[in-house]
Amino acid sequence: MAADDGKINWGVERRLEFIEFRLSWEGGVRRSDIMAAFRVSEPQASKDLTLYQERAPGNAVYDKVSKRYVAGEDFRPVFLERGPENYLQRLRSLAEGLTERAESWIANEPEVDIVVTPTREVSEDCLRAILSAHRNGQSLEILYQSMSLDRPKPMWRRITTHAFGYDGFRWHVRAYCHLTDRFKDFLLPRISGSRDPQAGGAHGAADKLWQERFKIRIAPHPDLSRDQQASVVRDYRMTDGEGEIEVRYAMLFYVLKRLNLLGHPERLPARSQHIVVVNREETDAALKQADFAL
Repeated sequence: MAADDGKINWGVERRLEFIEFRLSWEGGVRRSDIMAAFRVSEPQASKDLTLYQERAPGNAVYDKVSKRYVAGEDFRPVFLERGPENYLQRLRSLAEGLTERAESWIANEPEVDIVVTPTREVSEDCLRAILSAHRNGQSLEILYQSMSLDRPKPMWRRITTHAFGYDGFRWHVRAYCHLTDRFKDFLLPRISGSRDPQAGGAHGAADKLWQERFKIRIAPHPDLSRDQQASVVRDYRMTDGEGEIEVRYAMLFYVLKRLNLLGHPERLPARSQHIVVVNREETDAALKQADFAL
């Protein structure tokens, strides 16, 4: 984001963000860092540092001992959002191999490991066909393997997609199903074929379960000690001992499942299950409305 209303070239703004990131999370920045990361000349790197100091007074102070610019005592981010998410997201992408080291802006990577999940194979051709139909407002026939008892074998069915969802483990496409006359989720790994793009069906605006949202109210597990509950309150940024998670009805089941909040989490050991649902009856009713009744 821009520091003020003054227009900045996109490339320059990226370098200013880089300077701020290094000041905030890497202990400081040198001209050579900017030159290496963006392949610019030394005069250009010097101009970037000067411009940063103009746009963020007091944020960058030259340290003669380390011969680099370090964060000033009253450092306040101007070009990046404040908070640890910026650094941790980059660290995660780097650890998962989604980002090259130079693109991550992290100079001193700590040792890190990521809890891995099995890779779900998605057909490249099918995904490309789905995206093409989505861009063109068309419907598409897909060869889909349902897990319902009445459809044990793959079958062709026509869908009109309007959105994608990710539950933390799997990608699915949200679409109008021409066969059942309903909006449903179709897991991408279970689509093994695609064909025959035609005119589209119902528009995503009519998918109420996708458009409308529900608020899950959470609180610390009652069996935790007072200090442990206070820690959970901070961890989940709760207010007055409770927190809210706003989700689409269509994503409600996935969110509850990932947080282990389906059923009766209050009956689980507090040592492993730190939060519970406060508005249980409303949440169960919302699950039923979303066609995910337990």
